[in-house]
Parts: sequence; structure tokens; C-alpha cells
Amino acid sequence: MECLYCFLGFLLLAARLPLDAAKQFHDVLSNERPSSYMREHNQLNGWSSDENDWNEKLYPVWKRGDSRWKNSWKGGRVQAVLTSDSPALVGSTITFAVNLVFPRCQKEDADGNIVYEKNCRNDTLPSPDPYVYNWTAWTEDRDWGDGTSQGHHNVFPDGRPFPHPWKRNFVYMFHTLGQYFQKLGRCSVSVSINTANVTLGPQVMEVTVYRRHGRTYVPIAKVKDVYVVTDQIPIFVTMSQKNNRNSSDEIFLRDIPITFDVLIHDPSHFLNESAIYYKWNFGDNTGLFVSNNHIMNHTYVLNGTFSFNLTVQAAVPGPCPSPSPRPPKTNPSLSTNLKSYSNSPVPAGDKPLELTEFPVENCQINRYGYFTATITIVEGILQVTIVQVTDVLTPGPQPDDSLVDFVLTCQGSTPTEVCTVISDPACRVTQNTVCSPVDEDLGDMCLLTVRRAFGRPGTYCVNLTLGDDASLALASTLVSIPGRDPASVLRMTNGILVSVGFLAIFVTVIAVLVYKKHKKYKAIESSTGIVVQGKGLNVFLSHAKTVFFPGNQEKDPLLKNPGIL
Repeated sequence: MECLYCFLGFLLLAARLPLDAAKQFHDVLSNERPSSYMREHNQLNGWSSDENDWNEKLYPVWKRGDSRWKNSWKGGRVQAVLTSDSPALVGSTITFAVNLVFPRCQKEDADGNIVYEKNCRNDTLPSPDPYVYNWTAWTEDRDWGDGTSQGHHNVFPDGRPFPHPWKRNFVYMFHTLGQYFQKLGRCSVSVSINTANVTLGPQVMEVTVYRRHGRTYVPIAKVKDVYVVTDQIPIFVTMSQKNNRNSSDEIFLRDIPITFDVLIHDPSHFLNESAIYYKWNFGDNTGLFVSNNHIMNHTYVLNGTFSFNLTVQAAVPGPCPSPSPRPPKTNPSLSTNLKSYSNSPVPAGDKPLELTEFPVENCQINRYGYFTATITIVEGILQVTIVQVTDVLTPGPQPDDSLVDFVLTCQGSTPTEVCTVISDPACRVTQNTVCSPVDEDLGDMCLLTVRRAFGRPGTYCVNLTLGDDASLALASTLVSIPGRDPASVLRMTNGILVSVGFLAIFVTVIAVLVYKKHKKYKAIESSTGIVVQGKGLNVFLSHAKTVFFPGNQEKDPLLKNPGIL
């Protein structure tokens, strides 16, 4: 009897061993998620249940922290980056993309081989072999074939053969909702799924990547990401306004239109055939606006805080729901092939035998999207005008820089700063920017004079901006700075020299007149030296007067006093 019990125990143990040894997809891909999780979701088109067996001999499984991960790739670890175009409206298509990031100085060439980048310095010594992994050489091995033959190596983890041709170097295993999808690819692949059968809410997509290694495959990277499926239309609203300093803070200016632009997130173009309507409520008691345009302008005329609400409605074409069965009509004269192609109510006296077999194409499913925001309206600078541009003339020698005064007027709130941007005539290339605070009282007229210097002659685009905490207002003008004429500089120099010459002559004449008026009389019998000296001075003065006053010789007083011979 004891031997019988031992034999039965041995059979039970033998029957259990294959169950314990065989791994399933959820054991490898789901990070220890219970397998019952997949039963909560409907079947995805083209995907398989993760309760299928996993070929661990061909695709080994390593746990997190296993030391073999360090040697799974030459030169370091490979990172996998997983992205999606989530959120997705239920019924639309969501796309996942995986990109492999190789260690430094490694890249994929045109043939799909992994090579070292030229002229790239790595921390390790450069390898004489230009290839990190030469997949082309591996495919020439007879055990692998040329990509068209089917060997026992050219299969996925569930045993399905690779598609023709299979010249791809990585095996990607996508796993979500208790189902998996396997795909060959190079350093980047993408997978799309229809969300019609996906449960609403956040979900997790996990990807495991294997590379070829001899007669087996080696895991090199694992990654996961959260995506969202929703029954509300994903919408985003951008709000912009002229003279607004920062639209992202939802503070806007009174009496200036605000542009509301609605963007529907629909990367798979699921709503292309839908009729879309926008219902606007700006919260300022102006009423409800309905349009089919995604752009709307609105002006707030009062300061304060307002609640902005937007509802987007899309009528999505789709099959009509199957109506409930009705009892057969007893009237034998009515054809049994009668079918209803309308979803309108059937009159009480008409009871057809057979209901709709084909879906009516004019049925629609309404989907909605919502957006709300709290908007603050304040007073700001509404407008800036350049009313006068004047060259500044300075006495004395002209400075190296030309000075120009700009007279500005503004409307709205009082500015606290003024900025000047000087650029090329096309207003594209900035050459100089100057900002300064406005400390003076501008008064009710908001009149301001801004002086700026220009170092070289030419034509400039000048942007003058007045700003405060909430607004910026801009005015632009073109300014032409003339160059200095060399001829005018020469004429100015000659004029200065002539003026100095006339001043010297005038001083000389005045000195002579003063000398003659105060000179004392001396007798002829004075010493010879004095007479000669006096005579020489008289002769010099006489010649000077003849040169500078030729028409006035007859009026010289000396001629009226004849000397005594």
C-alpha cells in the first residue's frame, strides 16, 4: 500500500514538473502581474493571450539585477525609449514607438549593422573592428540562412516563424491588457492598436527587446509607459492677445481682443469625418456662442475675474445599435424579406417580420470635450505712437555719436519701463537693445521723450516698447542717420582761420591808435638813435596802414601836421 502511495505521488510530481518549468508570456513580460488580469479586457485585433508558452531556451529570461545584463551589449547598456500619442479617444487608433539608444560612439548604419562612429572618442580604446555587431555576417551563417529559409532559430518566443524576409536584428515584445504582440525591427519600431475594445482609463504598455546572439537571443532592454484611453475628446486651448506680456498666466488686458484657438488631439484622424461644433461661454454675461470654427475672438470690456467654459461636440459616424427583436407579424400577405433601413420609430400598426440585418450608415455617436479656465482682466497699455523724431544739436564740436529724440504718446495704463531695440532696416538683425525705467510722471497725456545714440551713419529700424507688469506695447519707425561731409568740415576750418586773422588785425589797429594818442612830443634835436628809431616805427606803421586801409590815406592826421624841415 505504501508503494502505491509513493507511485501516485511520483506521478503527481512528474505531472507538475512541466507546469512549473514552462514559462508563459505573462511570467516574462508582465513584471509578475497575475495572469487573470487579461480576462478583464476584450481581444485586441492581431494580439495574442499572454497565457501562451514562452520558449525560454531560445529566449532566456533574466530577472532584474541579474549580472548577465551588464554583458548583454558591447560597450555598455542599451536604453529603450517608449512613447505614444496618448491620450486617445475610444474608438481611435493609438500608436506606440520604441527607439533604442546605443552606448556612446555607436550607431546603426544603412544596412542595419551596429558600427562605431568615426572621429568619436570613447572612454575605452578604439576597436580595430569597425563593427560592434555585424548582423550581415551572421545571416550568412547556414544555421541562420539568408532570411528566406525557415530554421528552428527563426521563430518568435511563442514558436511562430518570422515573416519573409526577416532581415531585422531585434525582436520587440509588446505587452498590454493581458495580451502580447511580437515584431521584428531595427533600432526603432512602432505599433498601433485600435482602442474600441480597450477599457477606459490609464493602461500600461511594456516592451522587452531581444538581440540576436549566436543561436539564441539575448535581452538587452525593458521599458514601460502609461497611456490613457478616454471617452472625452482631448482638447487644448491656446489664448493670445496683442500687447499681453505673458499669456500663460491667464491675465489679459481690457478692451483688446483675445484669440481663443482650440486644438483637438486626434493624431489618427479619427474625427475627420465628424461634424464638430464649439460652444463658447466667456463668463461675462455676453451669452452662449455656437460655431463650427475652432478660432474665436472675444473682448472683455470690464476688469475682473471671469470663468471661461468651452464644450466641443463631435458627431462620430458609426453603426446603429441593433434593435430589440419583435414578434413576427401574423399577416401572411406581407413579404418575409421586408427589411427596415431607417432608425426612425416604426408605426404601431406596422409590425414587420424581420428586423434590420445591415447597419444603417447615418447613425452617429456624440462625443464631447470640455475646457475651463479662470481669466483675469486688468488695465494695460493699449497703444504707443511715435509722434516726433528730432535730431539733437549740441553746441561746440559735434560728438562722435548722433543723438536722436523720440517723442512717444501712449493710451491705457502708465508704463513703468521703456526699451529700445535698434536693428537693420529690415527689422531682423538686432544691433543694440537698451531698457530703462520710467520714473517721471507722464501726466494724463502720457507723453514721453526717449533719447538714443547712433554710432554710425545709416538707416536703422527702431522698435520702442513701453511696458508694465501685465502689458507691452510696441511702435516702430525707420531712422536715417546722415554721414559727415568732408567739404563742410574744411569750410568750417577755413572759417575759423579767417576769423582768427581778422581778430589779430583788429587788435593791432587798436594798439596803434592807443599808442599814438598817448605818445609824448620830442624835439628834433634829440639823439640820433631816438630819431632814427621813431622814424623807422613811423615808416612801418605808415606801410601797414597803406596795406590795410588804402582808401583812407588822405585822412591820416599825420598829413595835417607838416613837419618842420
